[in-house]
Amino acid sequence: MNSRKPVLDIHEKPNLGQWILLSLQHLFAMFGSTVFVPLVVGISPSIALISSGVGTLIFIIITKGKVPSYLGSSFAFIIPMATLIKAGNGPGAAFTGVFITGVVYALVALLINRVGVDWLLKLLPPIVVGPIIMVIGLSLSSAAVGMAMNGPDHKYSTTSITVALITLAITIITAIFTKGFLSVIPILVGIIGGYITSIFFGLVNFKPIIIADWIAAPHFTIPFVDYTPSLTSKIVLLFIPVAIVTISEHIGHQVVLGNVVNKDLIKDPGLDRSLFGDAISTMIAGIIGGPTTTTYGENIGVLAITRAYSVYLFIGAAIFAIGFGFIGKISAFLSSIPMPVMGGISILLFGIIASSGLRVLVENKIDFSQQRNLIIASVILVIGIGGAAIHITKDISVEGMALSAIIGVVLNLVLPNKKVEKEVIENAKDKAIS
Repeated sequence: MNSRKPVLDIHEKPNLGQWILLSLQHLFAMFGSTVFVPLVVGISPSIALISSGVGTLIFIIITKGKVPSYLGSSFAFIIPMATLIKAGNGPGAAFTGVFITGVVYALVALLINRVGVDWLLKLLPPIVVGPIIMVIGLSLSSAAVGMAMNGPDHKYSTTSITVALITLAITIITAIFTKGFLSVIPILVGIIGGYITSIFFGLVNFKPIIIADWIAAPHFTIPFVDYTPSLTSKIVLLFIPVAIVTISEHIGHQVVLGNVVNKDLIKDPGLDRSLFGDAISTMIAGIIGGPTTTTYGENIGVLAITRAYSVYLFIGAAIFAIGFGFIGKISAFLSSIPMPVMGGISILLFGIIASSGLRVLVENKIDFSQQRNLIIASVILVIGIGGAAIHITKDISVEGMALSAIIGVVLNLVLPNKKVEKEVIENAKDKAIS
């Protein structure tokens, strides 16, 4: 546990100056990542800001104001959302998947409330979770390179790759060579630096920003108004396996956050409450047309640096996020960010996702001299990255990441474990999946 005395404890009210400054710090810490997801997937970044702000407020209410955390866009669901949208199923199918993810979170939260969490940690030990996270990151690698290399005509562009590499360099330099608050917002700094670079290369169109209204409500994509929800097997098979894995991420974040603020958040308010808060937040995002939400590691970093743990700062960050979502010029600005800039950021971010999976294996001291572990990881990686598919019927198929997750869970359950590792379950509680 962290023994340093906090500047602002969880329920301590900041003064107005502290509230504004520190709330904006938390907002900026998650801003780059949260708007990045909708920009890559092809939905409104303003809706993402609004849904994350509303979701955070609901999360704080459900957790009784005991968990200082911000809920932003989840990277893990980029593939499921993009797959449905690009396959012609439309945004409605993607948002249905987002809503179903929230339902899965809620059901698991209810189960945790009744029987505890050990069953989940046994079902998803590090040897399964780590490779699946690696599959999520590596499956996105071709998309990142494509955004970085190709121009508007989807052909190789020297200008695009130059802007992408400059953006990548700015992001890396910020992450490695800066200290304090700057070190936790490298994505935001990279986007700003890449945007400025793009101006010099003539890639930015300012006209939409100039003509945009200052106050403008974004278009919410509402079920039964803009589309008729339809729960298909494709949606289930794309979203639910990822949802189970991101629940492990949630557990890790709560443990690390508890260590930072010197509270046992797993017991009070309880993992069931925090996960249920994430569930309701995600369901609301699906209803209004936003991406799935998740607790943000960047904000945990801000807490560790500032030692200002007050939940009022997250209420402030949420209010500012909602307000920014209704400023038309901000929405136009976000939409004007050139794709090479997002490509440069993606190269790093998607790689970090894959590396986080590797970190799970290393931190939990997975022994690859055991054939069992080697087989599970190998099969998950090849099936997931290779795009293997099982066609059950003409319209139903399990493929890629979903198939790798299912097979990984099955292999973990059926392959004999000669070395009973009770410490693995304990380690899973003590390690975060970034």
